Amino acid sequence: MAEPTKHLSMIGGALKTELNGLFTVFRTKRSIAFAYGFMLGFVTFTALLAFNHSSSNSPSPWFTSIFTTRTLTCTTPTSSSTTDFLQGMETSMNCDLFDGKWVYDDSYPLYKQGSCSFIDHEFNCFQNGRHDTNYQKMKWKPKGCNLPRLDGVHMLELLRGKRLVFVGDSLNRNMWESMLCILKGSSKDPNNVFEANGKQISKGETSFSFIFKDYNFSVEFFVSSFLVQEWKMLDKDGSEKETLRLDLMGRSSDQYKDADIIIFNTGHWWIPDKTFKGKNFYQEGSHVYGELNVLEAYRKALTTWARWVDASINPNKSMIFFRGYSASHFRGGQLYSGGVCDNDTEPIKNETYLSTYPPKMKLLESVLKGMKIHVTYLNITRLTDYRKEGHPSFYREHNLSKEKRKFQDCFHWCLPGVPDAWNELFYSELLIKEKKMLKH
Repeated sequence: MAEPTKHLSMIGGALKTELNGLFTVFRTKRSIAFAYGFMLGFVTFTALLAFNHSSSNSPSPWFTSIFTTRTLTCTTPTSSSTTDFLQGMETSMNCDLFDGKWVYDDSYPLYKQGSCSFIDHEFNCFQNGRHDTNYQKMKWKPKGCNLPRLDGVHMLELLRGKRLVFVGDSLNRNMWESMLCILKGSSKDPNNVFEANGKQISKGETSFSFIFKDYNFSVEFFVSSFLVQEWKMLDKDGSEKETLRLDLMGRSSDQYKDADIIIFNTGHWWIPDKTFKGKNFYQEGSHVYGELNVLEAYRKALTTWARWVDASINPNKSMIFFRGYSASHFRGGQLYSGGVCDNDTEPIKNETYLSTYPPKMKLLESVLKGMKIHVTYLNITRLTDYRKEGHPSFYREHNLSKEKRKFQDCFHWCLPGVPDAWNELFYSELLIKEKKMLKH
């Protein structure tokens, strides 16, 4: 209120001077009373206008708050690939970033193997004994444009003062840890990057918030494998029974709904082994379905999520992303039935060997089209399908016995590795939105 008060003082002084002049004309007491009344009313009216202007809390568009002039002219210049991308933005804005191929680039990875303490033990393939490195040096190249290398310094500035939140399953955890490593490696002082509550990265925790103190922002992760709420109810015999509430958003949703950027995912837990084969597991209200097809359950859950986003997210403040399904590459079985991927050392090069587009993602696309709030779809399904060599396989642990090597991880990804490219695509989408904002 300092500025309005200052201007009011000036306005009041000027008015008083002019009105004193008028008093020489208005000789009667009635005239003087009228003049003072006019002055008081005018000053009060001006004060109300000034107060309303200064205290307005109407939200400005999200991109005008994140893409300020400061971020565009930060003292550290952007990388040449980012500059080229921005200069060719007209092409990039009409380019399908997710249709392309992987190319070898010796300048990768974005951070050195073994340099980042934020990587889950199960994703840290180098420390678990994997010494081939070509899987770290593959860059995604869209057909119609060049994808910029993620400029960590520029990204730090884009996120200054914001909350970036990842919500979903362990594949989003893969992406979140990749982002932490990229940003920490680019920060002024890595010692000023820490977990808000002193937590160590472990599977026992359901949420994390890493603070980048020098930039006043956080990068957070909330475990929510289904996005909707995991539930317990009493069975007929009085024992507790696990169900999945398809009609309720996950319990942590109130904690992140006001974040500036939210990246969601779900999909990998929607399989028979994780959902009791769909029998007596899915619930809406007090009704538990005796049996429900997993795709129908997935549709119901996504619809609940979409309604929550439309009702709870302020589109003028928050930007929403949904990262698509990440391909797995088990051969000869699945996770607990002998499926392996340890002999793969190169990406798939022949498109005919790629899988068909998952029905779950077709369903997701139809849900996104029906939403009021725009959600940016990071459609990484096809580009991950090429990367059969990027999984931990038996490098999920160090020195596994021959017997334990039979149980390989062909779901998740080694870090550094494929999730770094997901973050480069995310970075490119931010640059495109920045450019569109400046055009308008």
